[in-house]
Amino acid sequence: MSCCAFGAVAAEYAPRSGWPSDQEIRLASRTVGEDLLQTDLSVPSAHCGGCIAAIEAALTPLEGVVSARLNLTTRRATVKWRKAGKAPPLFQALAAAGYDASLFSLDEPETNQEMRRLVRATAVAGFGAFNIMLFSVSVWSGAGEGTRHLFHILSAVLAVPVVLYSGRVFFLSAWSAAKSGRANMDVPISVGILFALALSLHDTLRNNPHAYFDAVTSLIFFLLAGRTLDHMMRSKARTAVLGLARMMPRGAAVVAPDGEVSYKPLQEIAPQERVLVAPGERIPLDGVVASGSADVDAAIVTGEAASLPVKPGSSVLAGMLNLDGSLEVTVTRPVADSFVASIARLMEAAEHGRAKYRRLADRAASAYSPFVHALAMLAFVGWMTATGDWHRSLTVAISVLIITCPCALGLAVPMAQVMAARRLFERGIALKDGSGLERLAEVDTVVFDKTGTLTLGDPRVTDCSVPHEHLAAAAALAARSRHPAARAVAALAEGRLDVEEFREQPGLGIEGRIGSNVYRLGKAEWVRSQGEASHSGTDQGSTLTCNGEFLGSFSFSDTPRLQARQAVNGLRAAGLEVEMLSGDRREPVSRMAAALGIAAFRSGLLPQGKVTRLEELARNGRRTLMVGDGLNDAPALSAAHVSMAPGNAADIGRAAADLVFFGRGLMAVPDAIAIAATARRLVHQNLALAIAYNVLVIPVALLGYVTPLMAAVAMSLSSILVVANALRFPSMRGRTVASEGPGAPVPIALEAAR
Repeated sequence: MSCCAFGAVAAEYAPRSGWPSDQEIRLASRTVGEDLLQTDLSVPSAHCGGCIAAIEAALTPLEGVVSARLNLTTRRATVKWRKAGKAPPLFQALAAAGYDASLFSLDEPETNQEMRRLVRATAVAGFGAFNIMLFSVSVWSGAGEGTRHLFHILSAVLAVPVVLYSGRVFFLSAWSAAKSGRANMDVPISVGILFALALSLHDTLRNNPHAYFDAVTSLIFFLLAGRTLDHMMRSKARTAVLGLARMMPRGAAVVAPDGEVSYKPLQEIAPQERVLVAPGERIPLDGVVASGSADVDAAIVTGEAASLPVKPGSSVLAGMLNLDGSLEVTVTRPVADSFVASIARLMEAAEHGRAKYRRLADRAASAYSPFVHALAMLAFVGWMTATGDWHRSLTVAISVLIITCPCALGLAVPMAQVMAARRLFERGIALKDGSGLERLAEVDTVVFDKTGTLTLGDPRVTDCSVPHEHLAAAAALAARSRHPAARAVAALAEGRLDVEEFREQPGLGIEGRIGSNVYRLGKAEWVRSQGEASHSGTDQGSTLTCNGEFLGSFSFSDTPRLQARQAVNGLRAAGLEVEMLSGDRREPVSRMAAALGIAAFRSGLLPQGKVTRLEELARNGRRTLMVGDGLNDAPALSAAHVSMAPGNAADIGRAAADLVFFGRGLMAVPDAIAIAATARRLVHQNLALAIAYNVLVIPVALLGYVTPLMAAVAMSLSSILVVANALRFPSMRGRTVASEGPGAPVPIALEAAR
């Protein structure tokens, strides 16, 4: 539970054997762009916000490095660098900054050595502290001089092993920082522990009336208890992702082109290979069903309870459970880019954001290290000048050194963010950037795209006047197009007629020859014309002609996304303005707005028009949340104050969004805003607690009214109080998501997380 301060990084790196070579680093890296590689490093000695600043500052200036981010929960540094030229000296830079590192590997076994080390150290410190406290009670109660001296000797016998064993958690960190020229917050803690122990041993040998073995051991115990709680809390926040990863198989049965079946580890399975998935097995990798049909349980991926039927051509994701039937799946992504890996990276990315409050807390914590030492020295000099009593002066200085450690300030923001990221994940929402959570809590206006966001983007034919004998021709023609309205027409008839001379006019319609007849399907003015027609028109459906003769028309309506009306009502009840922006015609936009209760809407907007509207709202002082899904929404998602996209959105839309939700229900939007508001409230409370604590205790400590024991208890309890306050984050488990039925499309893996 230390708060490391920012420090300078050595410019020169001494040569050392054992560091990975350029080839090893490249093999362990993965491509994330045309000219970029990403290397993941395990940095086990990283502990807090100050470590984030120090590690990122050590890696970012290296030649070829584009970005460097540290995830504190996993203690993993992600470095993106240009593949041209040699690999940057990542390990040398971290060593110069005082951190040991290694290449992160997905094959590493799940271990909890850090947790076991903290538990053992805390247990030893607790045993010593509580026994010494019993001796101290006797001393405080007025024990005679001989008894008091005996109890001090017994306390020393207990305290020295506690300091040597349990205190090494702080000593090693402080020594590592000191060697690299940094001053982290384990430095004043270590100095305070050693000074208090030395002073207590001195007083015990001289048979003085006071000794502070209880303060030394209590300080170590409470600090370790807080650090253990911090570790448990961070691990708990990732339980859902880790649980999904543990349930995944280590390998899969691969079908070779000649039909031979062999078992391969997932890491060795490449795209386009086919894997067998038996009933009761989880789908190991993202892919497309090549043969077989079955119902799959997608709850672990989408959060929905209803099973999902899949058949040849259906997209499936790693983690889905095959309930019945045998499937043969063509792999489309390697294990490192699978849905499970992408979700894990998104969860980790939530801690990478350098939000305003977190930057403020990190700067304050980093500035505190020299401040604490200066204040303790000032207390010693002041009391020496006033009293001439070095013993009293040193006691006050030790108390000031201990009580002013800003551990609570360093924990105030990340603890609330970690819990918020967990709650979002429970609701099927992935947070890509910690700063997005802060911006989400500030929104006062929610702007929705229509097609694909408020609606499913999957129109259905609601009225058809085409004669039945021509439906097969219309369906065959429509099946050649990817337009949503054409897909709706194609679903009206089974079987397919041969279509020749197929041609599609964007924004107008499609035409093709079936036998000796030429069919046209699209805008009325175009299908009836022999030449080109304009793109204008107010028709609300599609007209079918055969050799220029009118046959009939189709009318369409889009299906509102599940919980759309409920989500809009919830946002309005929370005092937020709701607006809809769409590139569609005014008639369908106005109908959808009326159906959902949205008063403000704009239609016929190009992507730049949506951006212009968001900029207009920003100039009027509005802070907008943009919710969109398509390629044309990407500029608006980037321009908004904060943005969300559904998991089945276009790749570029997910890449531009700050949050991604996986279910089809829109209640994810008000849920995310509520979680963000709760996180902001807890951050404010934690910062207020941390600042109020220091404002109150510093004058009292400087005046000499605080003993080292009181300082140890007060400082430790302030940190534990901040963590406990973050643990009050309300759970969302009691809320349910409406079942979306077996027709729910499968969300594809998150490219944005790569």
